[in-house]
Amino acid sequence: MATIRVRGNWGRLALALLVAPWVSGCGGLVASLGVAEQDDIVRVRSTAPVRPASDPRMLVLRVTAAQPEWPGTRPLVAPPRRAIRCEQVKCVALTFDDGPYDHTGAVLDTLARYGARATFFVVGQMVTPQSTHYLRRMVSEGHEIGNHSWDHPALPSLAGDGVRDQLGRTQRAVRAATGVTMRLFRPPYGATDGKVAEQAARAGLAQIMWDVDTMDWRDRDTSLVTRRASAAGSGSVVLMHDIHKTTADAVPGLLRDLAARGYAFVTVSELYGADLVPGRSYAGRTGTDGATGRR
Repeated sequence: MATIRVRGNWGRLALALLVAPWVSGCGGLVASLGVAEQDDIVRVRSTAPVRPASDPRMLVLRVTAAQPEWPGTRPLVAPPRRAIRCEQVKCVALTFDDGPYDHTGAVLDTLARYGARATFFVVGQMVTPQSTHYLRRMVSEGHEIGNHSWDHPALPSLAGDGVRDQLGRTQRAVRAATGVTMRLFRPPYGATDGKVAEQAARAGLAQIMWDVDTMDWRDRDTSLVTRRASAAGSGSVVLMHDIHKTTADAVPGLLRDLAARGYAFVTVSELYGADLVPGRSYAGRTGTDGATGRR
């Protein structure tokens, strides 16, 4: 703390005008300039103020939000996980495979209009500079992202090292794009075995199957996809693919039909309501007692 001796009120006023721009916001003058103190001594802070330590991650968020032109990628802030009890509420988990692709944006737009959340199982090769914004939208809008391998092979046909590479490369690509470490995995074609399950467990990934298949990859018919998806029951996991325009066009109708029947649209993790066991295979919840469908 520095001390400066001044005489009279005019001297104190002049000093205040001189130092105010330098100390404003950093503790300011510690003594009132309107009242004389001990022989007209005014004490001015000459050291940095002591502030409580803050979380560096929160500091990054505040600084970036305050400066829209800040260089680099803006950090993602996902909405909080909802407290939905699917053993008491009619829930359905819509899932989309093989993207992100050109029609992923239309699917996200429709989900946003209905306040619906879904789970997207992404292929690592599809994560490109042109598609990264879709992944970031998924996170910021409360959707869940799962691993669907690097380039969609039948994983049981690969050696263990090959399966590990397929999962690991996709994990790294999505984490680099979003900061998210995926906890779910859908084997391409639903093809799995003990070797695939072992590698999934090592990667911390639960295997997610389905109990409603819209066959949208084969039948590019919007009305047919809508009808098949709308037949879902409470606890269903519905399989679709956001790489097809006919599927993107079907989403408004199926959301409208299921909402009219009182369904809540949830992510896979919300459907189960707890952390899923890595390596274990799940295929939807059935019935009102909350029994878990597994394979």
